[in-house]
Formats: sequence, C-alpha cells, structure tokens
Amino acid sequence: MNDEVGSTSHSNRNESLAAIWAVSAAFGTYFCMYGFRKPFTAAGFEDALFWGIEFKTLVVSTQVLGYMLSKFIGIKVISEMPPQRRAVAILALVGSAEVALVLFGALPRPWNAGCLFVNGLSLGMVFGLVLGFLEGRRLTEALTAGLCASFILADGVTKSVGAWLLQQGVAEDWMPSVAGLIFLVPLCVGVAMLAKIPPPNQQDIAARTARHTLTRSERWSLYRRYAGGLSLLVTMYLLMTLMRSFRADFARELWTGLGEPAAPGTFTRSEMFVALGVLVINGCAVLFRNNRVAFFVSLATCCLGFFAIAAALISRQAGIIGAFPFMVLVGLGLYLPYVAMHTTVFERLLAMTHQRGNLGFLMYVADAFGYLGYVAVMIAGNLWTTPENFLQFFIGLCWLATGLSVVCLLLSWRYFAAESLQTSAAAATEGVT
Repeated sequence: MNDEVGSTSHSNRNESLAAIWAVSAAFGTYFCMYGFRKPFTAAGFEDALFWGIEFKTLVVSTQVLGYMLSKFIGIKVISEMPPQRRAVAILALVGSAEVALVLFGALPRPWNAGCLFVNGLSLGMVFGLVLGFLEGRRLTEALTAGLCASFILADGVTKSVGAWLLQQGVAEDWMPSVAGLIFLVPLCVGVAMLAKIPPPNQQDIAARTARHTLTRSERWSLYRRYAGGLSLLVTMYLLMTLMRSFRADFARELWTGLGEPAAPGTFTRSEMFVALGVLVINGCAVLFRNNRVAFFVSLATCCLGFFAIAAALISRQAGIIGAFPFMVLVGLGLYLPYVAMHTTVFERLLAMTHQRGNLGFLMYVADAFGYLGYVAVMIAGNLWTTPENFLQFFIGLCWLATGLSVVCLLLSWRYFAAESLQTSAAAATEGVT
C-alpha cells in the first residue's frame, strides 16, 4: 500500500516537473520571439511621410501583411509539420527574421519597409510550432495560458526594450535588429528546452484524444463538419484580433492620446497586470475534466471579456477611470477571449468531438482571417486617421467589434449546444441498440 502511494506521489511529482519545464520552455521561446517582432513599434518615426502615409503606419502595415500571409501558409504547414522538425523550423524562421531586421537598418527609407514584410512572414508560424509541443494534454490549458501570457507580457517588455535602446542613442532603423540580438541567446535556450518535451502519454490521449497531422482533405473535412459554429468563432476571433492588434501596434499613440507619456516602463507595467489576470482565469479551465463543460465555460470566459471592454469604455467616457486603468481593463477584456480561443475553445472542441485533427490547424484558420481583417483596418486607418485621433478611432472600433463579437458568441453557443445534444442523443440511441 505504501509502495503504491509512493509510486503515485513520485509520478505526480514527475508530471509537475515536466509541466513546469514545458511551460517555461514555451513561455521563454515565444517571449523572446517578440524581441524580433515588436520593439520597432516603440519608435515614433516622426516627420517621415511617404506617398502621403506616415512611415510608422507603412512599416506596421508591411509587417502585418507578411504576418497575415504567413498565417494562411501556416494552415497547411503547421497542420502537416512532423513533431521532430518543429524546433529546427523555429530557429530557421527566427534567424530569417533577424536578417530582415539587419537589412531594415542597412537599406534607405522607404524601401527598407519591405524588410519588415519578410520579418512578419518569417515569424507568423512560430506560435503554431510552439503550440504543437503543448496540445492534447490534460494540462494543455495551463500550459497554453503560460504561452499566451508570454505574448501579452512580451508585447510591453519588448516595446520597453526598444524605447530604452532609443534613449541610449541607437538609431530608429537599427534599433529593431539590436533588440533582436538581445533576445537571441535566450531564445535558443528556450527552443532547446522545447525539443526535450516528451509527447503526450496514454492518460493524456485518453482525456483529450490523440492529435494527428492532417492532409488537405482531412483539414477541410473537419472544418465542414462544424462549419456553422466554427465560422462564427472565427468571425469573433477576427474582431478580437482587430482590437488587440491595434492596441498593441499603436500603444505609444494611444497612451499619448490618453495624456500619458509613453515611457519605457509604461508598456511593461500595464501588460503585467493584464497577463496576470488572463493567466489565472484561463488557466483555471484545466480544473474542468469534462470536455463539454470546459468548452462552454471557455465561451462564458469570452463573454466576461467583452463585458470588461464595455465597462472600460463606459467608465472612461464618464471620467471615472484614468489612462492606466483604462488601458489595463481594455487589455484584460481583449485578452480574456483572445487567449481562451488559444487555450481552451479549440482544444476542448477537438477533445469533446473526438474528431481527427490538431489545434494548430484551427488556430491558423482563425489567425489567418483575423490578420486579414486587421490589414483592412490598417488601410482604413491610413485613410481616416491621423496620430491625433488614433484614440477616437480605437474607441469606435472597440464598440463596434465588441457588439458584433457578442452576437457571434451567442450564436456559436447556440450552435454547439444543439450539436452537443444531437451527439448525446445519437450516443444514447447506439447504447440502447
């Protein structure tokens, strides 16, 4: 009896250590990847106008175009990527991104903006490769929440690094490549740790189903099976991506519009609070063993986020809260549903339906259309906004996107509730037969 207790305790301890290793590796890798993607947004690129477009808007738009295209390519690449090739692929992609940043510093404006297209194209598939190490496990929500906390926190920290480098006298065009070099060694350490993560064990497979690479026909067979509900979720995710990306890429302008200086530490402090709240709330989904219950709880988490955004907008309009709590509350409201999609919604959908598939495919379908929508907003921003009214544009975008997201969420809830009842009825009929 004591031997059995000791064996169980030893097994639990090993699983806990393996989980800590996995989340540390994923967090570290993706956190450092942001050092190659986001520091340039801390620069103002002021008094630089080309073809009637602010240079910062031009470079942000160019990187987003590359990132968006990478997501569409990733629908195929990520869903077909063998596990043993993921680590090498991450290093190759990040290396290409750094070369593009060096060329951004070396080439003259505005032609160097094209280098950020290559940068975005390289980095867009890194998330799916890291996610592949974590999915299909009993602790996937907790592990993936840690991964998602990395890009929330890194978004602020890497901007702070970029702003600090500018204060040290590094030129705006060279700052992104210098920032990338700072994060290069820790990124390699994180990837080496990822490569040591063991595959899901039999208990994981029993709880969450085995995950498989997918052929083209298998990918679209999965999507067609739940096309109605998945399309609503993808639309909701598109709207969340619009708000989240605009807030991230134009944080400096939003803080200025709110009357706060865009100091290096401001970006980091705000995102620390957001990351902590999102990590705790979304990570708790791992406590629900029943996949159907966890799926609908994750949809409720999305709804909670939209209420937080509405509360922030109303409170700001009424003059109840200042700039810092406004940015934190909006960030929390945006990232609660955004991260829930990454950690739980698609993960538990595959687990409760027992469909052949992988999390990377569903996430990259959502991401591809999310960034396609963001490109459209960037174009609209070029036409209708100036640095002086970024805040007004963002507030209007939040109201519109939040309202439409709630509609999509409620309709998708209804769709999957009906699907779940049909599946349960079919299973009961088979049991009787």
